[in-house]
Amino acid sequence: MTSFIISDLHLDESRPAITRAFYAFLQGPAAGAEALYILGDFFEVWIGDDDDAPLVAEVARQLKEYSDRGTALYLMHGNRDFLIGEDFARRCGATLLPDPSLVEFNGEKVLLMHGDSLCTRDQEYMAFRQQARNPQWQQALLAKPLDERRQIAAQIRAASKSMNSRKAEDIMDVTPEEVVEIMRQHHVRTLIHGHTHRPARHPLEIDGEPAERIVLGDWGDQGWCVRVGNNGESGKNGLELIHWPTAS
Repeated sequence: MTSFIISDLHLDESRPAITRAFYAFLQGPAAGAEALYILGDFFEVWIGDDDDAPLVAEVARQLKEYSDRGTALYLMHGNRDFLIGEDFARRCGATLLPDPSLVEFNGEKVLLMHGDSLCTRDQEYMAFRQQARNPQWQQALLAKPLDERRQIAAQIRAASKSMNSRKAEDIMDVTPEEVVEIMRQHHVRTLIHGHTHRPARHPLEIDGEPAERIVLGDWGDQGWCVRVGNNGESGKNGLELIHWPTAS
């Protein structure tokens, strides 16, 4: 059976076309899939599982209906939605995946990541990431009222945009040596991630053997996914990077 991998939809009430495109994806290409993996930044921002925004409730309902039809659903944290917890996953019928995670497709181990931890040259972001993944920091934030959390999230996002506008493009991309190192650690020849918004298939060589890094695209004018078919489809490992227009 076919599986799908997506990331970086950045669902937000200000982008209803992307939400509609995602629902169409669930009901169209991804309908009846064996599994759907969402590799982070599914939402533009996440302030806690108790968020009472209509978008959150509707997305959870759509995903629960989807998973109830028999598709295994997996969610991984991104740098925008690292506060997604077990409660929301349960409402969706999903399993939270650690970052990174090893899966097996067509008899081959594949490493799945969001991708932000690979951008080690961005020292400002890496410092924030370390703070934001601290359980005590998260607990303190989640203890605040919803309205205050919304204000804090907006401030963090504005600061991030300001900092990113001053950074060189290569700083915000993955560090090649970090890619090779983590693939060595997990003994894989295929890595799939999102985060950088630079969709492509990158051939690599690790210890004299061929390898590949597949980067998912962010959803905007186009949707992006990796389709996992049978061995021999779209290459020896059955992995195909696909995009399509999202305009309704």
